[in-house]
Amino acid sequence: MHAVMLCNLVEATVSKWVTLYEDVLQNLPVGTTATIYFRDRGPQFGWTMVFLAEYLGPLFIYLLFYFRVPYIYLNQDTFTSSPYSVVKLACVCHTCHYIKRLIETIFVHRFSHGTMPLRTIVRNCFYYWAFSAWLAYYINHPLYTPPLYGDLQVNCALAMFVLCEAGNFSVHVALNNLKAEGGPKCRKFPCPTKNPFTWLFIFVSCPNYTYEIGAWVGFSVMTQCLPVALFTFLGFIQMTIWAKGKHKAYTREFKDYPHLRMPIIPLLL
Repeated sequence: MHAVMLCNLVEATVSKWVTLYEDVLQNLPVGTTATIYFRDRGPQFGWTMVFLAEYLGPLFIYLLFYFRVPYIYLNQDTFTSSPYSVVKLACVCHTCHYIKRLIETIFVHRFSHGTMPLRTIVRNCFYYWAFSAWLAYYINHPLYTPPLYGDLQVNCALAMFVLCEAGNFSVHVALNNLKAEGGPKCRKFPCPTKNPFTWLFIFVSCPNYTYEIGAWVGFSVMTQCLPVALFTFLGFIQMTIWAKGKHKAYTREFKDYPHLRMPIIPLLL
């Protein structure tokens, strides 16, 4: 882990090849002399460290509420367990979701050399960690009651959650393979592969976001918990913004980009 501190001002004469990220200054239209201004953005951290910080928090915070450690609920409820199977299933699903994210961060995703400011990391971590604590508090509360339609609702929602998690992981692997084949300057848009979960690329530009939202919808229905539904709704808004941005970039760059594709929801959005 390292922080990147940028200096305030540098004046340089371009007389030889100088590489800045993936661009070469000698090829830029700056003439023989260029004044380069650098902005001090404060401590910066790489994307791997950013995602590890964001995902490790919810993983362990949720377990604190599940095991009902002291000072969360009443003293007589300390280290007790819920009699409802949906509470145990919710813990397994939540834990597996963030373990999957950590595995993808370490072994699947290919990050650029970009960084994120420390203040933004703190804000993002607060969002993930606080929501994890909020929803975990209610799902694992001693007064929590099962969903209205019982096992039928839980099992259907669980199936949706598992399928969407598998789809999300499959799409991330497909995107990673595309970058591996084309290198860092790959100029190809993603397409369906032999994996059926990737066939959603036929209809949307960002099926990883579609599956992510689907998983959280399943988790919301399974637990019938309002904080989970709110977290899902806010996540949908943010991922829709990201998906629209990527979709616009694809259509602008590739003239043969499929017209049937929508950003995140097939045929709608």
